[in-house]
Amino acid sequence: MAEGVLYGVGVGPGDPDLITVKAMKLLQRVPVVAWPAPLEGESLARRIAAPHLPDGAVEIPIRMPMVEARFPAEQVYDAAAEQISEHLIAGRDVAVLCEGDPFFYGSFMYLFARMTERHQVEVIPGVSSLTASAAMTGAPLASRNDVLTILPAPLPEDDLARRLKAADAVAFIKVGRHFDKVLRLLEAEGMADSALYIQHATMEKQMILPLRDAPSGSIPYFSMILAHRRGDAWRKTEEEAVFKAAGSANP
Repeated sequence: MAEGVLYGVGVGPGDPDLITVKAMKLLQRVPVVAWPAPLEGESLARRIAAPHLPDGAVEIPIRMPMVEARFPAEQVYDAAAEQISEHLIAGRDVAVLCEGDPFFYGSFMYLFARMTERHQVEVIPGVSSLTASAAMTGAPLASRNDVLTILPAPLPEDDLARRLKAADAVAFIKVGRHFDKVLRLLEAEGMADSALYIQHATMEKQMILPLRDAPSGSIPYFSMILAHRRGDAWRKTEEEAVFKAAGSANP
C-alpha cells in the first residue's frame, strides 16, 4: 500500500472565496485535515476553509500558545508530526491548513521541516496577506524597478531603521504592540503621511485607515502597514519624483 501525501494548503487571508480552485478540489477529497489553533477558541484557518471541507473527514487540531515568546511551540509540532505520520503510513492523504500562503511566514513550515525527509510533501500556494492587503487598500505595492521590503515589526528598532532607509516600498507585518515603533520609523523617513494601515484584510471586520488614524491602543498582531517612499507609487515614476524634488529645491 502506497503512503499518503502530506499537503500544505494555503487557504488565503480570510475570505473563503479567495481559496484557490486547486486547494478547494484537494480539500474536498482528502480524508484527514489538520489545522493550527490557539489553546482555546476557533481556528482561523479552519473557519476560512470550512465551506470547502467534506463531511466525515478526520480532523487534527494543532493547538498551541499563540504568543510571540513561545512560538513556534516545538513540542506541539513534534506531536502533530507523529500523529500525521501515522495517517500517511496508513495510506491516507493529509491536508494541513495554513492561513495565507504556507511558505510566506506560514506556520506550515514547522511541519514541513519535520516531514519533508520522511514523507512526500506538496505545497498548495495561497493568496498571501501581503497581496490581499494591497488589493483591499487599492494601493499597488511597487512599480518598475522598485525594491519591495517586507519588515517584521518585532525586529529591533535600529535594525528596522537601517533596512527601511534602503527600501523604496515597504510592508510592515506582525505589527501589534510594535505600532508606535513603526510609526516613529516612518515619520523619520518622511513616509508616514501616505502610509496605510490595514487589519483583518478581506474579512468582515476588515479595517483600512491612513496610518495616522489607526487606533494605536488596540492593534492586532496580524495587521499590516504599507508605505512607499514616493507615496502613490503607481502614479509617479522614480524619474518624476526626482524631477519634482529638484524643481521644488530650485524655484
